[in-house]
Amino acid sequence: MIIVIIILVVVAVLLLFLGTQYNALVRLRNRVEAAWAQIDVQLRRRYDLIPNLIETVKGYAAHEKDTFEAVIAARNGAVAAANPADQAEAENMLTATLGKLFALREDYPELKANENFLKLQEELTATEDRIAYSRQYYNDATLKYNNKRETFPSNIVAGMFNFGPREYFETVGDAAEPVQVQF
Repeated sequence: MIIVIIILVVVAVLLLFLGTQYNALVRLRNRVEAAWAQIDVQLRRRYDLIPNLIETVKGYAAHEKDTFEAVIAARNGAVAAANPADQAEAENMLTATLGKLFALREDYPELKANENFLKLQEELTATEDRIAYSRQYYNDATLKYNNKRETFPSNIVAGMFNFGPREYFETVGDAAEPVQVQF
């Protein structure tokens, strides 16, 4: 009888341990997903600003068609990205093309003084800051999740229940910096 009680206590402790580890992994995975959703919200905001910015610039620089098309193509590529690695690559391209768009203001002084253009620049700068913060939060959440997933003893539970690794949202080169907006 004592052996049965000991076995039941050991099984109960193991089940409690497994449940605790499983719940911790689920909470961290959900935090990563929520952080990604925040990045997505900020990126959507950025994508919504870009057509307005292009329309404003078009009025002053109608013959800069290649630049406009490059920005639109980069925006569409970023909207269609499916995972953090693809999203980061697409964002790098978008940031580079936006830099070319903002460089046009030097060639068109009247564009530099346009109130709508200035407001859009300011809004885009604020959005870039939000994206940077959201990216940092996402990467921190991903780090915590991946650490929990890979360290003992939770790695046993992660393996049993197929908790896969999450990718970081990384930028490279000049795209690691926000789009420079100067007045």
